[in-house]
Amino acid sequence: MSQDEAVIRSDARATDPTRVGGLGLAFLGSELRVLFRRTRTIAMLGALAAIPVLLAVAVRVATGGDSGRGPAFLGSITQNGLFVSLTALVVAIPLFLPLTVGVVAGDTIAGEAGLGTLRYLLVAPAGRVRLLVIKYIGAAAFCLAGTLVIVIFGAIIGALLFPVGPVTLLSGQTVGVLDYAGRMLLMAVYVTISLLGLSAIGLFISTLTSVPVGAMAATIVLSTVAQILGQLPQLAFLRPFLFTDYWLGFADFLRSPVSFDNFQANALLQLGYIVVFGFLAYGRFTTKDILS
Repeated sequence: MSQDEAVIRSDARATDPTRVGGLGLAFLGSELRVLFRRTRTIAMLGALAAIPVLLAVAVRVATGGDSGRGPAFLGSITQNGLFVSLTALVVAIPLFLPLTVGVVAGDTIAGEAGLGTLRYLLVAPAGRVRLLVIKYIGAAAFCLAGTLVIVIFGAIIGALLFPVGPVTLLSGQTVGVLDYAGRMLLMAVYVTISLLGLSAIGLFISTLTSVPVGAMAATIVLSTVAQILGQLPQLAFLRPFLFTDYWLGFADFLRSPVSFDNFQANALLQLGYIVVFGFLAYGRFTTKDILS
């Protein structure tokens, strides 16, 4: 445990949030403070913020702002800086976002066990179920934060390096900047929901071990395997059941009128994973001997 983590945890536990009953909002607030004050979390959010920045700078340097010289996919960025956020999301969701979410979700319970603080948490009147729920909400909050970081930094760097103006949608209509900004927020919500199933899987894996690195690696590997399986035509029957199946379905928000079919299907699929792996995590964690 690094020195700053020790300070953060000491500070968080000094407030003893688990003594607060009710909805456990103080406990949740303490968990979020611990999570987002960690050096590792800040570094991962910084890495996610760097994706749109590096992307925009690379396109700017390579093309000199000339839309006619850039690659076809990235050429849209030079025409309108608002496309930087969208392009960064497309680049980040197959690898970078699952990697960071896997680290956070895999560390939820295994990290406490590895640090020797899990038994301390359970001695306080938090309860195992409440601890699981709080840990999962913390992982979900990171999903939202990571996605918003990409979208916001993409919009900022896009506005600084490229022209900004009305956006032509995939369906051919043109919308204003504010309309497009609203659609980007909907995309951020969509991507956040897409990552909730992976977070539930990571939470379950985290209850199986006291080695956080192992839980993180297993969660990330499962994410990669699911994406590979989804690309194999011979296993097409599996696609509707893979939690990665709708990850890139947010293009529907670039049409007019907006279609919510993928949004609803994705939310239902992720809910199924949350329920299944939530119960598995509950079954494992509530019957587990806590020795550390």
